[in-house]
Amino acid sequence: MHLGVDVGGNRLKAGLVTPEGLVHNLQSCTTPYSLPEFRTVLRNLVEQAIAGNPVETAGFGSKGIIDPETTRVERLPGAWDFLEGTRLGELIEDLLPPGTPIRGDNDAKAALAGEIAWGAARGLRNALLLTLGSGVGGAVVCDGHMLRGATHVAGHFGHILADPHGPPCMCGARGCLETVFSSRAIEAEAWSSVHQGAVSPMTRAFRAEPEKLDCRTIFEWAAQDDPIARWILDRRIEMLAAAMAGLMHAFDPEVVILTGQIAEAGEALLAPVRKAVYWRTQGLLRREVVITGPGLDDTSGVAGAAAVGMLT
Repeated sequence: MHLGVDVGGNRLKAGLVTPEGLVHNLQSCTTPYSLPEFRTVLRNLVEQAIAGNPVETAGFGSKGIIDPETTRVERLPGAWDFLEGTRLGELIEDLLPPGTPIRGDNDAKAALAGEIAWGAARGLRNALLLTLGSGVGGAVVCDGHMLRGATHVAGHFGHILADPHGPPCMCGARGCLETVFSSRAIEAEAWSSVHQGAVSPMTRAFRAEPEKLDCRTIFEWAAQDDPIARWILDRRIEMLAAAMAGLMHAFDPEVVILTGQIAEAGEALLAPVRKAVYWRTQGLLRREVVITGPGLDDTSGVAGAAAVGMLT
């Protein structure tokens, strides 16, 4: 069995993963906001997850920039910056058999590791993964190797340029991909339409019940051909597809995997993305690259974290 620990922005999770990628003994709690509490809660979760079972390897998937060999959190801005400088593996190594390999990685790279082990990238040597949620993350496997870069920043696709005159980004630049295509960007444009008095069934509904405005609901309105919802998503999906086409020319992948909250829209997202990407790439690539959702059934992040320990 392989231990996987997912350090998420909302939930901290741990579980055991079989060689077939099935998660057992999944444990979960709200991610703590201080290092002492984090250490205590993490150890409790891991002890409950292991439950006396033998563990061959352990892996962490975490937001931020993680050194895979040492599990040191290099950068993690925001509410969990107290973890910066912490070696995650050292917090649990005494709970594992002596000499157990422990590795860690960014959560997007962990997700791709899981897809390589058991999902949509299994058996492939060139793959891209984009996580589409409140921000945009990513990972690249090129010729069978996970790309990390000089300081483990490689794969942060949310900060590639999408609009040189676009909105300010948390990274200090302007017009990054996640400022134009993310749940926050899509929701912000819907709010703008409501506040500016644009009229459609969707804006009327959101004006009456503003608490229901979220990215999922905007996709639902677009499926009903609401003109404002359709306009918002058509523009935003075109921006995403243009960025993906650039990445595909750079990395020549066999598959591109879209995961995360927005990717849960399924074909409502995938179908227009495929169409927009194809006409931008077929002239040079001369093939239709597979663009798909995740092939791994586990949505907890634990299987991907375990795969980090196995594959990295």
